[in-house]
Amino acid sequence: MAAPTPTTPFTFAHTPQLPEILTELGCSLVVSTYQAGKVIVIRSDGERLVQLPRTFEEPMGLAVDGDRMAVATKHALVLLANEPRLAATYPRQPETYDALFVPRSVHHVGALAVHDMVFTERGLVGVNTLFSCLFELDPRWSFRPVWQPRFVTALAPEDRCHLNGLALVDGAPRYVTALGATDSAGGWRSNKERGGVILDVASGETILAGLAMPHSPRVYDGTLYALLSSTGEVIAVDLARCQYEVVHRVDGFARGLARCGDYLFVGTSKIRKQHTFGDLGLAGRRELFCGVTLLHLPTGAFVADLRYQRTCEEIYDVQVLPRLRSPGLLGLHDDAYRRALSTPGEVFWGRERESDD
Repeated sequence: MAAPTPTTPFTFAHTPQLPEILTELGCSLVVSTYQAGKVIVIRSDGERLVQLPRTFEEPMGLAVDGDRMAVATKHALVLLANEPRLAATYPRQPETYDALFVPRSVHHVGALAVHDMVFTERGLVGVNTLFSCLFELDPRWSFRPVWQPRFVTALAPEDRCHLNGLALVDGAPRYVTALGATDSAGGWRSNKERGGVILDVASGETILAGLAMPHSPRVYDGTLYALLSSTGEVIAVDLARCQYEVVHRVDGFARGLARCGDYLFVGTSKIRKQHTFGDLGLAGRRELFCGVTLLHLPTGAFVADLRYQRTCEEIYDVQVLPRLRSPGLLGLHDDAYRRALSTPGEVFWGRERESDD
């Protein structure tokens, strides 16, 4: 007899060892799914996984740095701060959180299709996919452009190369990924499955070309890693030779990469036929799943995975919350964030202001 179809939203299954591994690492995960409109915190209670979905408008890129978090939404960037003093007294949580990320500012950038973001020594830097550039926040403008590929000749809202991924080295942007070295409106689309590039921000040079939709570049222990989304491959780049080797292949459209200890967390998505990428060869494969795959970094071996069975079909980003075992998160659609009051010296849970008669 076939197993019953799950009906609870965001139902997932996972390999038995995953909760124990998260407990041993002392971390939690946070993932974004623009398709389902959620940022989801995933934690372990030692025996099972617990998730906390929060509503954001089409969230994509996530950035985490200590007590700071940023979420790129459809029209804005939401900046959150961890306030552990509020976490201990959160009124709706029977179990005490050890962190609580609270929205503190919203920068209205417009529909820039912001992908990867990182906190740098100069502040938050993001990938502005619509304008094919890297940008910083500025209180006066939608954004301040700070870098663009050499082959992009004009700053225009045309998604010329589908710039998407960003990696830091020594606190500064160093490597980016794009789906094409193209300079016309949507020019990357004609060869999207094999036109991808990895670029060196400092020199402007192309490190690798002809890639299968590269995303999520990250530097770990001096090695540059990236995901080839349309083949599901995790790759390690040999910068001296401008070559790469495949670390592992996952069952899905690979996008979103994070590390904790000796483990890599890789986001995977299904591909909808009506999606921009619905014509990829990967789209028809039955084994594709939406979730997170855990790999052993030194060997590239598969360790565990989490698979969504309902509601969530696409993931954009995966980030680790180190040293946080039970973090909370407030979204802009949750009235609780309006009552989460803090100063350098005190915290309070306020009450909603009553309307005047």
